[in-house]
Amino acid sequence: MAELAGRRILVVGASGAFGAQFAEQLSAASASVVGTASSDSSLQRLGPSLVERHVLDLNDQASTERATNAILASGEAIDGIILASGEVAFGSAAETPSAITERLMKVNFLGQVAVVTALLGALEKSAAANNSPFVVSISGVIAETPMAGLSSYSASKTAMHGYATAATRELRRAGIRWIDARPGHTESGLATRAIFGQAPAFGAGLKTEDVVARIVSAIKEDEKDLPSSSFVASVA
Repeated sequence: MAELAGRRILVVGASGAFGAQFAEQLSAASASVVGTASSDSSLQRLGPSLVERHVLDLNDQASTERATNAILASGEAIDGIILASGEVAFGSAAETPSAITERLMKVNFLGQVAVVTALLGALEKSAAANNSPFVVSISGVIAETPMAGLSSYSASKTAMHGYATAATRELRRAGIRWIDARPGHTESGLATRAIFGQAPAFGAGLKTEDVVARIVSAIKEDEKDLPSSSFVASVA
């Protein structure tokens, strides 16, 4: 079982619905949570329990470098990274502008990979101290079943899932776990903030707090992967 108390865990996107829940639940487990937000204004929404706060815009390489350098400046190990930030767009391949596709790939895949790569040495330091370091990505059920009408979003999420699958095998040798979570549609509000297009009628989704609790449980219990079948809607 992985211990969370006293562990230094980075939550990328801590101002969002998923990230705020992770920060809250990890802090309740006595972890030291470092949180990021994409802008100065969203930084103000970060909860009071965080031990550090940084602006990190995944669409901006310079911002990512500044934030990861600041996180590393303390010289402390990073015991976990949770990639809880992301954007969505709706539209077919013919409808979606290439600039939207490029942004989704940066925010949902390339920027997140850049964060992990920059902090890999800190994770290795944690592994050397037997602190069971981990990375959590949330590629979602769409990575298992890409959807028509979400071509670009599907591409960004399947890219993350493929990367995580391979990285899991590579990082295992270094004592670092990578858990890719693929929950179904979740009521996080992301669909209402699409950067392009309009969301279809998805129907009722999973509760954000339940999805986060399931992922936190997986971290504690040393699970290696969280396919869509791992997430079950709660019964009212």
